[in-house]
Amino acid sequence: MDISRAEQRILHLLAQGGRIELIRDDTRKIAEIKLITREGWLFGGLDLETFRKLKRKRAIGSRQGQPYLVTRRGLELVRSQLDNR
Repeated sequence: MDISRAEQRILHLLAQGGRIELIRDDTRKIAEIKLITREGWLFGGLDLETFRKLKRKRAIGSRQGQPYLVTRRGLELVRSQLDNR
């Protein structure tokens, strides 16, 4: 299964130890998505559409309300690179 360059970059950051945190509004809908790298930096290249694509492909997952992390399937999809440039 092919994944886009943006999805590839996000999976790479997650595979290196990043996480996706969701902020919900009063009606429990997603209001904001934050991708935080392992160094604690905020990555601005993640939007709701890309998040839903990765979730649909089962490349990311969350357990018991914790932040979203890369799954084993996501690690299979990401191509190994020295860095994500």
